Amino acid sequence: MPPENETIRQLRQAVEVSPENVPLRLHLAATLASSGYLEEAVTEYRAALEVQPRNVTTLAGLARVYYRLGKNSQALVILEDLARRDQATAENHVLYARLLLIEGDVPSAVTQYKRGVELDPAAGDEEFAAQLGISDDEEEEDPFDEREVVDGRIREGAFESGGIKWDKEIERPKIRFDDVGGMESLKDDIRMKIIFPMQQPELFAAYGKTAGGGIMMYGPPGCGKTYFARATAGEIDAAFISVGINDVLEMWLGNSERNLHGLFELARHNTPCVLFFDEVDALGGRRSDMSGGSSRQVINQFLAELDGVEYSNEGVLVLAATNAPWHVDAAFRRPGRFDEVLFVPPPDTEAREAILKIHSRGKPIESIDFAKVAKKAHRFSGADLKAVVDVAVENKLRESLKHGKPLPLATKDLVTATKGLRPTTQEWFATARNYALYSNQGGIYDEVLKYLDMK
Repeated sequence: MPPENETIRQLRQAVEVSPENVPLRLHLAATLASSGYLEEAVTEYRAALEVQPRNVTTLAGLARVYYRLGKNSQALVILEDLARRDQATAENHVLYARLLLIEGDVPSAVTQYKRGVELDPAAGDEEFAAQLGISDDEEEEDPFDEREVVDGRIREGAFESGGIKWDKEIERPKIRFDDVGGMESLKDDIRMKIIFPMQQPELFAAYGKTAGGGIMMYGPPGCGKTYFARATAGEIDAAFISVGINDVLEMWLGNSERNLHGLFELARHNTPCVLFFDEVDALGGRRSDMSGGSSRQVINQFLAELDGVEYSNEGVLVLAATNAPWHVDAAFRRPGRFDEVLFVPPPDTEAREAILKIHSRGKPIESIDFAKVAKKAHRFSGADLKAVVDVAVENKLRESLKHGKPLPLATKDLVTATKGLRPTTQEWFATARNYALYSNQGGIYDEVLKYLDMK
């Protein structure tokens, strides 16, 4: 990299004299970036954000530099926020589309690219458009065409009737809150929403409160969101209906909405009932990111079912889990829908100790200091802790084969396994941190910052 030129030195000196001058600092940042000093440019852009946190020019410049550095998740968060607030330029939309394509989200990439070209045709890139399956001579879109872009190509739709076909047995879990380590705030919210109203209906009725409602849980994968949902149903001896993407989505127009309505009706006829939606971001993604009208209709149907305008949801607790709350449409967080959006962090030290004990049951062990192992497994998810025990068992099996007899697991075996594994939550926190810093309207991600000791 060449040494700094005289222009950069003079700009640095000027910024030292006037550190609050945002335009001057942005000029320095842009000059650094164009000269190849990308990390230094990031420092200047971030310093400008400390003075004016929502400056659009600064955010866009920082996103471009992050993209050049290969820090795609950081750039994606910033551009996503600008697009949502309708403050993105044509170039911002096209760069956002490039990042979405890297993430594998082709339909959203197509949408963002088209928005950019609509704002300024000069921002278009024929080669990139070809990657997305878009040609410059596309015919004007038919407003009644409900075909969707899949992998950059058009899939033909069809009109067929259909409805919910639920051939699974409705589950009635036996696990209780006592079987779940930690999550005390979640437990308290559930008690207030459905358990106490069922136990003391007259008291809650006096305040106009009924049993039911919605809670969305988010956090890194493998931290027990699904297990907790089952424990909630077990706590009140309620029916439990776990809904996956395949239970709702169909390629034929109208079937997905009917499936969704049928699931809510099934829950309403089996109260008390916990209706659990896993990966809710797949069903309730932001409508602004969607290119197909059919996807929007599914979300509108979901919102209508949650509102319970035509059908009462009393006795139905709707729980949802997602690893990507930033992709969920903001309308789901309005009162009466998912009133609570709660962070489910990795288990704390005591919970990690309990989880390790559970996964060690039935195995030959000697006296194990589970507390010591738990302290070594900071930020490990429940799934990670299971992997710790599995790795320790595999290593001990190899040793046992050499001795011709089963050897008991010891503390050192689990500690060694822990050192050989990295918490899978790290990647999630890297992404969540960016949203918490750059897209935290209403303080929804304050708990993430608190967990990371950044606030």
